[in-house]
Amino acid sequence: MPSQFFGLYIAGSGLRAANAALNTTANNISNAQTVGYSRQQVTQQANLALRTFTTYGCAGAGVDTIAIERVRDSFYDVKYWDNNCKYGEFSVKKYYTGMFEDYFDDEGSSGFTSIFNNFSNCLQSVTTNSSSDKSKQQFIASAKALTDYFNNIYGSLQELQKDINLEIKQNVEAINSLAQKISTLNKQINTIELSGARANELRDQRDLLIDELSEIVDVEINEIPVLAADDPKRDTNINRYMVRIAGGQILVDGSDYNTISYVARSDDEKVNQTDVDGLYRFMWDNGNEFNLSNATLGGKLKGLVDIRDGNNGANFNGKVELVTPKDPADPNSSTTVAIKVTEDYLKTMQDCTLPEKGVINIGNTLCYYSSWEFDEATSTYTFTMNDQKSPVIDKKMEGKDAKTEKQIKYQGIPYYMEQMNAWIRGFSEKVNEIFTNGFNASGEAGCIFFTGTKGNGEEYTENDFTDANGYYELTAGNFTINSDLIRDANLLGTKSTSDIGVEECGQIKELIALLTNKNTFSFRNGTAGQLLEAILSDVSLNAGDANMFYDTYDCLKNSIDNQRSSISSVDEDEEAVGMVKFQYSYTLASKMVQTLTEVYDQLILRTGV
Repeated sequence: MPSQFFGLYIAGSGLRAANAALNTTANNISNAQTVGYSRQQVTQQANLALRTFTTYGCAGAGVDTIAIERVRDSFYDVKYWDNNCKYGEFSVKKYYTGMFEDYFDDEGSSGFTSIFNNFSNCLQSVTTNSSSDKSKQQFIASAKALTDYFNNIYGSLQELQKDINLEIKQNVEAINSLAQKISTLNKQINTIELSGARANELRDQRDLLIDELSEIVDVEINEIPVLAADDPKRDTNINRYMVRIAGGQILVDGSDYNTISYVARSDDEKVNQTDVDGLYRFMWDNGNEFNLSNATLGGKLKGLVDIRDGNNGANFNGKVELVTPKDPADPNSSTTVAIKVTEDYLKTMQDCTLPEKGVINIGNTLCYYSSWEFDEATSTYTFTMNDQKSPVIDKKMEGKDAKTEKQIKYQGIPYYMEQMNAWIRGFSEKVNEIFTNGFNASGEAGCIFFTGTKGNGEEYTENDFTDANGYYELTAGNFTINSDLIRDANLLGTKSTSDIGVEECGQIKELIALLTNKNTFSFRNGTAGQLLEAILSDVSLNAGDANMFYDTYDCLKNSIDNQRSSISSVDEDEEAVGMVKFQYSYTLASKMVQTLTEVYDQLILRTGV
């Protein structure tokens, strides 16, 4: 049976409940402009009634304030994080495809079309005045401007690849930092909530960190209640908060977190022939590789990796036909592996993108090679293996699939470099063939016109281009004019026969036909001068897609954020109404306390009860 003062206890519970609601309202109003703050509300319930053993049965025991909880819908959080991941990816692609458009801009005197047209016009002038040294020099100078154009684009793309590489590193460091902060918050939240309280402000901070993380990489969140070991049915008020990224890889698990380290690739770990030195690969702190080609990577990180490494999926792949082990009796010998290919882009050195040395996966074994040669007749690549770095390679590998690192099906920097290289190799081979089949002003055999600069500063010779790998080593970066021709224009093989006057220019006419006839030289179903049209069509398509998707996900981001805010953000008008309501409740409870006090005074003073 309740005491005589039970009514005062009930009124006091109303005072406490109204006070808690007023304090919560004050906190909401104070944080109305705080980024990431979730509106809080008091959860109340009636106290359990007491049996009185009288005719009226049970007596109410007032109100109990259970908790102060955040008003938040996890459904909108998940939608926001998923969309934010796409937004981050295409914000990066929008920015860098815009840079590609600037690099390949074909307007003005510095564009490819202007330079190529000048090259063609100078070529025409040689036909009208083939005996003139000046016309030949002008033609050679126009060709040098063409090679300089490719050199400049190549250099710009390489510098861009370096910049993106550093940006990838910065984003990975941001992931590590966020992981550390989230794990710390997890520990603090569990410490507070172990006592039954709610760490609302800390949860808001954690959600803000997840918002930031979701723009960098794909995230998946799981929060699982931890049950007591001695009683699985008893909730401990502790939760196991897990953050997974990039398709389910664990980044944070409660108060523990994993970090990602970065290591610069060595010169024999290149993925594409044109890659700059020192591109980063990434490892988990347990030694497992963090797969950058993962389709579920998402966020800014995926956008940056696609731009840095995307070669449209043109990876090397084939089947091992023959393994020739190292001769134990010859210390200078090496294991060789012959791999037959079937992809068309692997059957010509014009389109080849295989690094000079690197790593190849045979079956499930990573093997290092130091060099390779290509046999066009049999479509076979023969790799000379690095026996010091590779595991044992034996006959058991014959018949197994072989491929380089999985490559990215996106048209990024390597793709555009390879497009330029393919044009340069094919065009140079045809031009050099024309001039070496001709004769110069002295009646001597013509020399090669286009060449490249080796790493030691020397130029490639005609013999270098006639080996098994042909023009493979010629790239937009080392593309140049034979320096002998720059010194002496009369070495140009303009004549079709040696015993005819210098006015004859049969080879020049043949070269003019090469520029305009697709049957003589064709690149992506266009003439030689339509190279940039093909590249710009790719750039424009990718830029258009990036802009469209960016605008879409940006709009969705704002829409989802508004939906989320409509539930969790503070409405000052709504809080003002609540303040009046809770103030009225507090006033009524105060009057109840006052009334009961007067009653008890009379009861005690007059009756002595």
